[in-house]
Amino acid sequence: MAWTVPGVISRSKGAPVETVDIVVPEPLAGEVVVDVAACGVCHTDLHYREGGINDEYPFLLGHEAAGTVAATGEGVTNVAVGDTVVLNWRAVCGQCRACKRGRPQYCFDTHNASQPMTLTDGTPLSAALGIGAFTPKTLVAAGQATKVDAGIDPAVAGLLGCGVMAGIGAAVNTAPVQRGDTVAVIGCGGVGCAAVAGAVLAGARRVIAIDLDDRKLAWARQLGATHTVNSRGLDEAGVVSAVQDLTDSFGADVVIDAVGRPETWRQAFYARDLAGTVVLVGVPTPEMQLEVPLLDVFGRGGALKSSWYGDCLPERDFPQLLELHADGRLPLDAFVSERIGLGDVEEAFATMKAGTVLRSVVIL
Repeated sequence: MAWTVPGVISRSKGAPVETVDIVVPEPLAGEVVVDVAACGVCHTDLHYREGGINDEYPFLLGHEAAGTVAATGEGVTNVAVGDTVVLNWRAVCGQCRACKRGRPQYCFDTHNASQPMTLTDGTPLSAALGIGAFTPKTLVAAGQATKVDAGIDPAVAGLLGCGVMAGIGAAVNTAPVQRGDTVAVIGCGGVGCAAVAGAVLAGARRVIAIDLDDRKLAWARQLGATHTVNSRGLDEAGVVSAVQDLTDSFGADVVIDAVGRPETWRQAFYARDLAGTVVLVGVPTPEMQLEVPLLDVFGRGGALKSSWYGDCLPERDFPQLLELHADGRLPLDAFVSERIGLGDVEEAFATMKAGTVLRSVVIL
């Protein structure tokens, strides 16, 4: 059995997305088909549309999703038909050197479904991050579906599939922020605001949000930032000085760069306390280069880290974070700025570029 359903695709670099009929095949061994209930519009989808990931068009976009298992292939044991799941792009293999060393969050061989979804003429689709969830049904590897409690708003749960998990995980898993730490977050879009929420959750005593946009700083305040710095017009020294002024002149224990540019990373590097930690979670582009005196790296000590997907383990982190949300300790619903239809994705990309939302979420 196969299903023909509408899906949002990108046919060529920079061209507007289209909603067309696609074919979702019956799951083979180790695969599941999921009825998608909601899918966030993530900046990574825009990167795919604009050719920033690769040129394997056409792409089936969407990856930040939650829904219900509709069908399972042979040998699937982690989920069953009817289970509520959040999709993830880290289906750990359990066999690579990272997994065998007890570090599955760094799995070097994460996997996707073995067969592609296609256009109705048989053209294979490249699923964004191996998921492709701007469609009512999608095919994924079983390990990409993480069971969570039923009853959670899928628009909220799906956010853990990418950006929100990346930000929270950068603070909680990668840094990790300790109770009583001072934390600065540079860049307060969806990922940066999630890092703010993660730092608050971890017990930071002071959380400093830094951005060029007062609207984003207001979002960070709502999510628990204790101080904000509008960095428009400030050079590197000005940003560093602002953080030091708010941390007894020492600098922050942890600085999270949620922008991913050489200038913001340098701000993070020098705005931390001696022996402090820098976490890079914003994604740089291939041409970016960084220059820092090696003596400063040696002399300041501490740790310089990058955070991949918040160093998360979906089966561990998703249920726990959703439980914290249900208990009122993690305001994930604050990230859902608007709920839109499948035909509104292109407009959501424009809204994203304008910086007027934390997340637009497609409801299916």
